[in-house]
Amino acid sequence: MLIALSVGGSILAKDLSPESFRAYAEVLKSLAKEHKLVVVTGGGVAARDYIRIARSLGANETESDYIGISITRLNAQLLITALGDDAYPEPPCDYKEAWKALSSGKIVVMGGVIPGQTTDAVTAIVAEYLQADLIVIATSVDGVYSADPKKDPNAVKYKTITAKELVNIVISTEMKAGSQSPVDPLAAKIIERSNINTIVMHGADPEKVADVIMQESIGSTSKEVHLGTRIVG
Repeated sequence: MLIALSVGGSILAKDLSPESFRAYAEVLKSLAKEHKLVVVTGGGVAARDYIRIARSLGANETESDYIGISITRLNAQLLITALGDDAYPEPPCDYKEAWKALSSGKIVVMGGVIPGQTTDAVTAIVAEYLQADLIVIATSVDGVYSADPKKDPNAVKYKTITAKELVNIVISTEMKAGSQSPVDPLAAKIIERSNINTIVMHGADPEKVADVIMQESIGSTSKEVHLGTRIVG
């Protein structure tokens, strides 16, 4: 299977601890024995901090996006360093470069690409371009909810939804540099049109991310309630 994995910066680069990068690297190495992997890293708190400062200095949204992209690529480079020889040595700058990098047989790690696209959108687009079998979005929330659970105590977590339902849920997300949402509107639309099965889950424990991918590879959904939210075409 070809897996497109989005790892949120708030998960991977939390407190900029090397242990998080090492833990993900070990799990990715294990997965790569059976699957092809393209990993897209987010920017997390550092990116949002830099974007906030950039705005205060007068940067527009495109300029702020470029700053955020730089941080995502730094996180990608740190993960590449942790992976060592198992990773393609540089983060691809675009989707065609990602395709060429994948042909190396190594784990491909990349960050953002162009302004206006979150790293979740990058993951969805690279998955579509490379015809991936599965998208996994490992983020700081445990799935997709009917509303923001931090603001609405009555928010309901979905176990399974269609891609069209996902679009309707996230369509009100503000498209600004550094925006936070389990899945942004562009990513949701790409998932809808590509019809690639997708899972949104909490990514703090890379071993659980690996478990989800291995379950999907054998077609098992017995632990669906623990996976987060499954998005189907």
